[in-house]
Amino acid sequence: MISSVRGTVLSALGTLVVVEVGGVGLAVQVTPQHALSLRVGAEALIRTALIVREDDLSLFGFAEAEELTVFDLLRGVTGVGPKSAMGVLAAMSPAEIAQAVALEDDSAFRKVSGIGPKTAKLIVVSLAGKLAVLPAARAATSSRSSTVGQSVTVALVGLGWPERTAMQAVEDALAVASDPDRSSVPALLRLALAQLGPAS
Repeated sequence: MISSVRGTVLSALGTLVVVEVGGVGLAVQVTPQHALSLRVGAEALIRTALIVREDDLSLFGFAEAEELTVFDLLRGVTGVGPKSAMGVLAAMSPAEIAQAVALEDDSAFRKVSGIGPKTAKLIVVSLAGKLAVLPAARAATSSRSSTVGQSVTVALVGLGWPERTAMQAVEDALAVASDPDRSSVPALLRLALAQLGPAS
């Protein structure tokens, strides 16, 4: 297994980079952003994954270890090959991928060329719990819960409960709600109503 290459960059055209290692030029597929960061004639260290097929040996390269980890996880998803996995990494950073998975946002993956609705959903389901949820993802989840909570509070006040009572009911509902319910106004409203009982 070739897990990394270090050598002089001989060429960097599009997404194909050639690195000279011990007198041998190795062709490595990288993302467009990675290719732009490499300079011909300069030394580069590229983390790699070697993909072996019956009629082909391909090296895929990454600037960061996190990208390689995400690439391997993506390839484990049914319907996602090496090229599709590279397409995802070209469009999204590991942090953005972790955030999309944490928020169950498959629309982010559907924007990637070659990833259809079914595969996008499979990526979210398959990667759930496998990626470290970064602070940005946690903040986004918290922010979404806060917005939903405000909407539910307004709805309860509109139904006749005092604002303070409504806010307390929403807090209680958020405490017992599952992650999907926290980001759904109807689901959270049902939970809050259950906490309140019938309106007087």
